[in-house]
Amino acid sequence: MTTHRALTTTVLGCALTAALAMAGPAAPQPATTRPPATATPRTSGPARTVADAAVPTTARAAEPARPATATATAATSTTIRTPDGRLRGAAHDGYRTFEGVPYAAPPVGGLRWAPPHRAVPWSGVRDATRPASACPQPAGEVPGGSTDEDCLHLNVTTPDDAAPARPKPVIVWLHGGGFTTGAGSSYDAHRMATRGDVVVVTVDYRLGALGFLAHTGLPGSGTFGLADQQAALRWVRAGIGAFGGDPHNVTLAGESAGGYSVCAQLASPAAAGLFDRAIIESGPCTGSPDRPFAPSSVPLSTARATGADLAAKVGCGSAHDALACLRHVPVSRLLAAQAGDQQPARSTPLLPADPGAAIAAGRFQHVPVLIGNNHDEGNGWAAGIVQAGYPVTPDTWPDVAATFFPAPGEARAVVREYPVHDGDGGPVFGAAIGDADFACPTARTDTLLAAQVPVWRYEFADEHAPPLTSGTPPFPLGAPHASELPYLFDLGGRPRDLTAAQRRLADTMVDYWTRFARTADPNGPSSPPWSRHTVLSLAPDHIVPTGTARARHHCAFWDDTRAAGQP
Repeated sequence: MTTHRALTTTVLGCALTAALAMAGPAAPQPATTRPPATATPRTSGPARTVADAAVPTTARAAEPARPATATATAATSTTIRTPDGRLRGAAHDGYRTFEGVPYAAPPVGGLRWAPPHRAVPWSGVRDATRPASACPQPAGEVPGGSTDEDCLHLNVTTPDDAAPARPKPVIVWLHGGGFTTGAGSSYDAHRMATRGDVVVVTVDYRLGALGFLAHTGLPGSGTFGLADQQAALRWVRAGIGAFGGDPHNVTLAGESAGGYSVCAQLASPAAAGLFDRAIIESGPCTGSPDRPFAPSSVPLSTARATGADLAAKVGCGSAHDALACLRHVPVSRLLAAQAGDQQPARSTPLLPADPGAAIAAGRFQHVPVLIGNNHDEGNGWAAGIVQAGYPVTPDTWPDVAATFFPAPGEARAVVREYPVHDGDGGPVFGAAIGDADFACPTARTDTLLAAQVPVWRYEFADEHAPPLTSGTPPFPLGAPHASELPYLFDLGGRPRDLTAAQRRLADTMVDYWTRFARTADPNGPSSPPWSRHTVLSLAPDHIVPTGTARARHHCAFWDDTRAAGQP
């Protein structure tokens, strides 16, 4: 692993992990496999792929209780009938939640590293008042981590008056976390659901090596997590009507790795017809593996090499049947051996081309898109690297730049474009990361998309956004990666400490996002107008269109760098 990737992984990981650790989890997440399910399947039989079945389901085991503030209220209105059986959710003040709802069979045993399969419907009333286990991952966002492979579940938040006779727009949220960490239950969506009058679905999908292993002769190599997302979307198309959602008005949204997942689904032929609009937050479709802080895809050959390394580390490299050997390796051992970051594999049936290339060629789902990034995306990583013992001064900047921008001649160009003076090294480093990995790739993605579909672009610019990490950073972070999320969700089920002005901004953002989900146009009578031809700058003191964001982010420099054959 290169120095810059090692630091990216070990120093910080995804900033959201720290944010959610501070906020506290929505519910305790067990780190071990749950006890056997209490519900009894109605039938049994050979597994079928989700592509062959409209609504995948499975019985869920007992789960740890939610905090007392989210205790379920027994009421007839919280029990609904889905195509797979009855569910009992939880009633809250103005909204209902249905958590831990299965959308595919547990990917265990022979289904480990297999496309998602349909699960068996249940009999009786299934408890949906508590979240299910997060997908296997190391400790971080999920306290203690998780080793439970029975994790293909989703959570539905719906306004009280949502009903099949009055269906509401649906937003399907894909969490971030570098394709290695994260959980749908970390995102309390009740503010979005109630203020925006929409149904929100948050999804768990396979992560790490369990979600993205590639191996010669293994169908679905490198894309199992993406296949899970498509299975969840099929479940939504077939079953969300029972919750009062409109299956014909589905917006796929995500942040960071979740945002890049949206890019991948835009470019995946298998996702055709599964969603009607797209929201991409800080996950530009033109990411590159040589930009280690933003998600990207990798060639199948690279993914297979990573898979071979994993097999060797866990003692399966020389096995007669390496896949059979790998399927018997305990989850904890796989987690310890997997690479610190993961990327989906392209040149595969699910993802034939890199999303950026597919969009440039016009081979993607032509739906309206809302896309954006944060003003100071790179500051969190820069601060962590500085605190890890890599100060950025006029003397050290050339060496730091050479570590993180290693293409021939690139570091010297970066040092010239982003000069460091005494006392400003951290923010300058953060600006270079943010521009190279997020702001300028987002601008390129915007340009490619806008030539073919309606696109609305924003920049989240609240320089006083609540900090995502504990402690005192070495310099003010401004609006770093993931800092927009508390304005849309209560992370970990607990509201962030927003000022009155920030709460108004949060309301405005929810209004924009949900109106886009409803009509493909975020504008409304109560919010400042947003033009498709400019970038909307989102901050408490200036929610205005601006045409200067791209120039401010040195994108001409990075475009020239790419044109010269550098990443």
